[in-house]
Amino acid sequence: METNEKIMLTAVDVANILQIKQSRAYSIIRKMNAELAAQGKLVLRGRVNRRYFEQKISI
Repeated sequence: METNEKIMLTAVDVANILQIKQSRAYSIIRKMNAELAAQGKLVLRGRVNRRYFEQKISI
């Protein structure tokens, strides 16, 4: 992993990656965080783990 690569993505990051509006990015983050919380993972509101996000969207 590069040292300048973020571990957690914000809604702005998600919106830029997916080329969507920021409000839709928050919705996607909420859904992914609910999935992670169900797995017993610690989640931060408004942020999503980069590896999980990339795995879900198949980058």
